Amino acid sequence: MVVWAAAWCTTADTSAARAVATSAWILCAVLLLMLFGSGIGSRATRTWLGAILACAAVAACATVTATAAEDRELLSELSLSGGRVVSVEASVVGKIEPTGSGAQRGIRFDAVTQSISDGEYTVTRSLSILVFASNPNPPRELDIGSRVKLRVTVFPPEPSDRAVLIARVRGDPEILEAPSGIWALSSDLRSNLISATDGLPQPGAGLVAGLAVGDTSAVEPSLDKSMKASSLSHLTAVSGANCALVVGAGFGLGALCGWRRSTRALVAVTALAGFVVLVSPEPSVVRAAAMGLIAMLGVALGRASAGINVLSSAIVVILVIDPWLSHSLGFALSSAATAALLILAGPLARGLTRWMPRSLAVVIAIPLAAQLACGPILVLIDPTVPLYGVVANLLAAPAAPVATVIGLLACLSAPLPVLQLGLTAIAWVPAAWVAGVAQVTTEIPGNAVVWLPGVVGAILLTLVSAALVVVVLRSTSQRPVAKIAFVLSVAVVAGVGGVTIGSAVISGPAATLTVPGDRDIVACDIGQGDGFIVQSAGFTAVVDTGPDSDALDECLDKFGVGRVDLLVLTHFDVDHAGGAEALVGRVDVVFHSPPESDADAALLARLGGRTISAHAGMTGTSGDARWRVLWPRENSTLELGNDSSVVIEFSGTNMPTSIFLGDLGEQPQQMLLATGTLAEHYDVVKVSHHGSADQSDALYERINASIALISVGIDNTYGHPRDTLLATLERLGTHIARTDTDGIIVVSGGEKLGIWREHPDMRVPIDD
Repeated sequence: MVVWAAAWCTTADTSAARAVATSAWILCAVLLLMLFGSGIGSRATRTWLGAILACAAVAACATVTATAAEDRELLSELSLSGGRVVSVEASVVGKIEPTGSGAQRGIRFDAVTQSISDGEYTVTRSLSILVFASNPNPPRELDIGSRVKLRVTVFPPEPSDRAVLIARVRGDPEILEAPSGIWALSSDLRSNLISATDGLPQPGAGLVAGLAVGDTSAVEPSLDKSMKASSLSHLTAVSGANCALVVGAGFGLGALCGWRRSTRALVAVTALAGFVVLVSPEPSVVRAAAMGLIAMLGVALGRASAGINVLSSAIVVILVIDPWLSHSLGFALSSAATAALLILAGPLARGLTRWMPRSLAVVIAIPLAAQLACGPILVLIDPTVPLYGVVANLLAAPAAPVATVIGLLACLSAPLPVLQLGLTAIAWVPAAWVAGVAQVTTEIPGNAVVWLPGVVGAILLTLVSAALVVVVLRSTSQRPVAKIAFVLSVAVVAGVGGVTIGSAVISGPAATLTVPGDRDIVACDIGQGDGFIVQSAGFTAVVDTGPDSDALDECLDKFGVGRVDLLVLTHFDVDHAGGAEALVGRVDVVFHSPPESDADAALLARLGGRTISAHAGMTGTSGDARWRVLWPRENSTLELGNDSSVVIEFSGTNMPTSIFLGDLGEQPQQMLLATGTLAEHYDVVKVSHHGSADQSDALYERINASIALISVGIDNTYGHPRDTLLATLERLGTHIARTDTDGIIVVSGGEKLGIWREHPDMRVPIDD
């Protein structure tokens, strides 16, 4: 923990690294002199040696950080500000990982530069950079070991980032040299395994490579989301369990061959090294590999090592080599989970035997220990607590190792295609089971409870986890301190448990009871973006999805929306289509504006259902609902994006007549008005472009709606909605409802037009 703290602090503030390194080396030397210059007993010697080792490790961490800080100084002569494009030649050293969602999908990877040039100055030195590219489907040659030439815009990283620069690629990377040697072999093996899953049913097919070698590129976004929500994502992040299987297989093979212990350890380490290259050296893999290496060293020397000692040694070695991993939540999760299994699992199993058979207690204790340790860290990433994570892990536990072993064998059998296809098909069975567990667990109402975000939430969850451990262990000590601790822990667990169960019920089975049952139009509180639900007599339409699939999912669940008859993507900007992943496989028909990129077309393909490029003149009915597309014109020459937004009208016997204007600007609004296709009267208008200033007063005067809905984010930087637009609506006598102040908004029709606000006490007067 001392080394971790030192690594964290020195990488967060590299200016202090030299001072810390110098001080720690001096203190280490002083302690050594004091140790050898005095007659210290054996017990005290252990303490002194511990302090000396800690000082040496801290000094080494700070030295590495101080040396790396010089790299940033090398770039001071380059013109890296103002968005200037520079040329970079680099070698890819990190796995190609997907990033973003919807129209913002892309990739990122770590690279080491050979040269950086701004046209005037050139730096030729190996520097670590983090590269982002907008193409979500890079060429196969782009992988670990390839050399690339990039035209990038560079930005300074956070002080705690290992990368010296953050680079955003302009255009596509130019492949100068494809991976060769062992990197080419590992890339081919992973690619062949993914290809072997083609034709197998999803979502299990995409999970085979994830479970076997940690390659999640074929995992569907919806499944990835379910894996995270059900606390099963660790199964696709190669970690200690995978490395243990490889080391055990290598050691066992040596034993079968009758080799000496040191030879068996060497075989196991060689197999582990090959596995790390195959799956790529991610933080969890590095930690697990270091543990395996140290453990095998102990075996070779004939000295059995306690697990926590091996873990501690591995962490110290890794942080000395790479201090920036102290900021990696993945590395922290991996270390915390392993420590919990070593320290907590046994005592928890013994404590649980008071309520259940020992065999069941042991099975439950393992995922429970991991979740208690990892929960406070996960809250820093996503402030929710999965309630069924332990159950999901119990159900997936028998299948995951089988899929991992058979999938790894399938990966290595690439030279024998028939054998590979057979093994892949077998591995699909347990992988499909894991995928099914993740999906079913996620769909159970109240799966996740919202928690306090940030450090405060992490500290609170740590206290709750500690209280739960105290209750399960239930010390028999009669000391007052132990009794008080137990009573307080019971009170904490009971109180938090009650609140948690209540929250789960309200956000799950009872969620629909907290909103009006009589509703026709719902404006979801989705941030700076559009997300609307239109319902009538069994017909459900969604107009735009907002920027965040989780926020859209929450709104759909609250209003009991499962299947969507019609999805309207007015255009493909992130604030209107970024959350579309929430509707993958749930849509019958998709109306959309013309796709603006390959990523937009890929999004439409993932959504499923029938996709139709919408244009003026299209009409239809479903139940009591009637819809009519008013814009854009067929074969329009307008620029793609805002001005080509799909404008759609809904009406019906008992539903308010409404018009959704997308993000149309003033000029296309005037063109829409000139078509003469508007209805005689509108009850509701969805204000264009979140209430920007680019509006046509004449259009709103013609629409003359009773209610104006403005979907807008709190304290957005655009100044939406603008005062000029609000003044126009006020002059027309239109009732204004906006999501930034009112939260969710529900409009109901029928005999009398009605409106419901989630936060009626938060309404802001128009003149404010």
